[in-house]
Amino acid sequence: MNDAVSELKVRVGFVIALARRLHEYGTAAPRLEEAIGKVSARLGLVCDVLSTPTSIVLSFSEQGRDLDAVADITQVIRLAPGEVNLRRLCAVDRIADEVIDGSLDLKKGYRQLLELGRPASPRTRWLTVLSFGVASASVASLLKASWMDLLVVALLGWMIGLLALGAERRARLAHSFEAVSALLATTIATLFSAFVAPLTLNAVILASLIVLLPGMTLTTAVRELSSQHLVSGVARMAGATATLLKLTFGAVAATQLCRVLGVEVPATALPPVPIWVEWLGLLAAALSFAVLFRSAPRDGPLVVASVMFGYALTRLGGAQFGPEFGVFIAGLGVGAASNLYATLYQRPGAVIREPGIILLVPGSVGFKSLSFVFERDVFLGVDTAFSLIAILVSLVAGLLFGDLLVPPRRSL
Repeated sequence: MNDAVSELKVRVGFVIALARRLHEYGTAAPRLEEAIGKVSARLGLVCDVLSTPTSIVLSFSEQGRDLDAVADITQVIRLAPGEVNLRRLCAVDRIADEVIDGSLDLKKGYRQLLELGRPASPRTRWLTVLSFGVASASVASLLKASWMDLLVVALLGWMIGLLALGAERRARLAHSFEAVSALLATTIATLFSAFVAPLTLNAVILASLIVLLPGMTLTTAVRELSSQHLVSGVARMAGATATLLKLTFGAVAATQLCRVLGVEVPATALPPVPIWVEWLGLLAAALSFAVLFRSAPRDGPLVVASVMFGYALTRLGGAQFGPEFGVFIAGLGVGAASNLYATLYQRPGAVIREPGIILLVPGSVGFKSLSFVFERDVFLGVDTAFSLIAILVSLVAGLLFGDLLVPPRRSL
């Protein structure tokens, strides 16, 4: 009897560790619950799982028991919201596959899952800081900013990256990190534009904060709501809204402070960068997102190609049918390509899906909407909010239709 109980705990422990890692590496609730259900069934377990952005509840029973039987083990896990980590997500997927097909011992697989929880290396952290500035400057180039704008945006992005590094070890700073970042970025950009050189101020502020905008979180929330994962979808939507509110408050507070101090920003702006800089900026953005998504070196070219593929589809579709339908076409293409890749190579489709939609998610539109509301321009804020909803719906619909075009064969 003791051996049976011990063997059950080993299987349950593996599934719990798997669920924890999938959550930590940014897996959405529908895909996490589906993956845990499939792995549990292969291990002879029946698992009811509820995943939210900050917790997982798992209830385990042996297969073959009555459906109304009381669960053998129930586990509640409290977690911080996960962040996309493609390298470790692929490692988790490989471990699960090898345990299921018997090529990896269950206990060894469990230990490998635990080892994945080690903190990032100093090299990875400093590369992330560097990528903050590169991503911000790249997005500024896509917004047709000037050379001076790109320089200031890069410096502001690196400053925010350093703040993010400090927030990892200071809980108080972590809670107010977004508001502090927006406050500092807006203040510095405004003072620079007033006393050093004119800037395209709105584009500079938006680009410098681009990595912090919760566009991916908003998109994931709508995907969860559309698949009837209501608890997770509503919670994730609330979290994204809170992040937007902190960013907007910091930016508006800095603007009001500069007005009180009598800082006047000139209306003139420098000429935008040439068109070739935009395409170079797109490549730089793709490289920076490969770092921010923690992709493995072998997946770097694929991540870069996915970012450029999604952006190109959006530009082509938007030029022919309008911006919302362009986003739909891009979501359709990225979703189908990710499912095809997962089927052909037996690896997570997230390697293509997450980078492919990163430049499509409407975090910047939500930021603009709340900014207008804070500035008491309610009608423009509501109009922008409707644009946000239209883009979100178009993107999620594209991903769902992509699943219909190429049915997903794997959970991740």
